Amino acid sequence: MTFSIVARDAATGYVGVATATGGPAVGSLVPHARPGLGAIATQGLTNPFLGFDGLEALAEGLSAGEALERVKAADADIAKRQVIIVDRNGGTQGWCGCALGAESGMVLAEGVAVAGNLLADTEVLDAMLAAYQRREGEALEARLLAALGAGEARGGDRRGTRSAALKVYADQPYPRYDVRVDSSDHPIAQLAEVLGEVRIGDYAEFFAQVPRR
Repeated sequence: MTFSIVARDAATGYVGVATATGGPAVGSLVPHARPGLGAIATQGLTNPFLGFDGLEALAEGLSAGEALERVKAADADIAKRQVIIVDRNGGTQGWCGCALGAESGMVLAEGVAVAGNLLADTEVLDAMLAAYQRREGEALEARLLAALGAGEARGGDRRGTRSAALKVYADQPYPRYDVRVDSSDHPIAQLAEVLGEVRIGDYAEFFAQVPRR
C-alpha cells in the first residue's frame, strides 16, 4: 500500500526518509530515523518495531544488513512485512516478504533504497531512484521529495495516494524537517507546499534559533 525511500547524504551525513500511501497518516508508523545512525521505512503489514528495534541495532554499531537480520528474526510474521534500511556509512539493505504480492519490490543502491507494495507497477521504484540520483548535490529533503513525486507520476500506489510524510535528521536529536499530510486528494503536492514553508521565511528564522547540543 506504500512507496518509500530512505537515504543518507554523503556530503553532510544527514539521513532521511520519505513515504506515501493510499491510506491515511502514513507518517505515524512507517518512517523512522536517527541522526548519525540511519533511516528505516517499515511497511507492508506495518510493524513499527522493525523501525524502533532496527535503529537500536544501528546504534550498537551493526550495519544495515546485520540490523535487518536481527529484526527479521524477532518477527514471526516477517513474510507480511517490507523494510528498507540505510546505515551511517550509506550501506543499504531491505526485505520484501513473500506474502506481499507481485506488485511489490525494492531497489538498493549506495546511500539510498526504495521500496513499495501494491504498486501500479514496479517501475515506480526505478522512477523514484532515478529522480533521487538525478538531483545529486541538492539538499536531501529536496531529493526525497523529488523521489516521491516521480513515484506518484509513474503510478505510485495503485489505489491512489492519500497521505505522505518526510523526515530529515541533521546533527541534533530532533529532526531538521518533519512534515506530513495525513489525508488529502493531493498529499505529495501539499507536502511540497508545507516543506517550502518550513525551509524559508519566518519558520526557518525561528528554527535557526532553536537550542542545539
